[in-house]
Amino acid sequence: NKRGELIMQNVVGIDFQKSGKMEYYSPKGFDLDVGDWVVVESKRGLEMGRVKYAPLDVVDQDVTLPLKEIVRLATEDDLLQYEKNEYDADEAMALCKETIQQHELEMRLVNCEYTLDKSKVIFNFTSDERVDFRKLVKVLAQKLKTRIELRQIGVRDEAKLLGGIGPCGRSLCCSTFLGDFEPVSIKMAKDQNLSLNPTKISGACGRLMCCLKYENDYYEEARAQLPDVGDAIETPEGNGKVIGLNILDISMQVKVEGLEQPLEYKMEELETLN
Repeated sequence: NKRGELIMQNVVGIDFQKSGKMEYYSPKGFDLDVGDWVVVESKRGLEMGRVKYAPLDVVDQDVTLPLKEIVRLATEDDLLQYEKNEYDADEAMALCKETIQQHELEMRLVNCEYTLDKSKVIFNFTSDERVDFRKLVKVLAQKLKTRIELRQIGVRDEAKLLGGIGPCGRSLCCSTFLGDFEPVSIKMAKDQNLSLNPTKISGACGRLMCCLKYENDYYEEARAQLPDVGDAIETPEGNGKVIGLNILDISMQVKVEGLEQPLEYKMEELETLN
């Protein structure tokens, strides 16, 4: 606003387990705790989700406005309908897989979900190429008697939906706490002196691991304080040349003129000399 004051929005984080997404809603009129089941109107339709983050105030720039409001707290009937929908979704998934095989379509079905009111059934799939699924939609619509939505997703979204164990031995970050995916580049691995062997820096999805991003800001900041390998540098023992860097403790190995063994210095030790 004109005074430069921050405008805050009261929001609640709702987790949709089947779609693997978390979205923010306005909690107006409802007393909500983590774990509560609620019914909301999402972009996919009428859905039931669970409160992941209790109501909190955030800057309005961090959320998409206008915020949608929660329709109602989930009732016993909603919970029963949700459980029935999951059972029906398993049957719909089996039907879709069978139809895909019959039509010899190059697509891999990932999961299936009904909206709470069963006005629509959503199939998520992956494919390496563009798929003409008009016949598939026609068959499914005739047998399931509802609207059909087929969504092609990426391999990272597939891993988020299915879950699994990462190279670290823990549950995949994407399926546990990460929201939206952030870009990860091979440069991040290079800056952190990691092996560039694809099998060592790739996640279960086959793409670069999301955790390469976690410490990247620190490495960039620390790297900016250090010279480059090969730079001439002055030390208390004389002039030398940088032959190695240790970004974690912001230090370097220096080959000093006249000495056989390289010496290690913290950057702070050499700042006054250089």
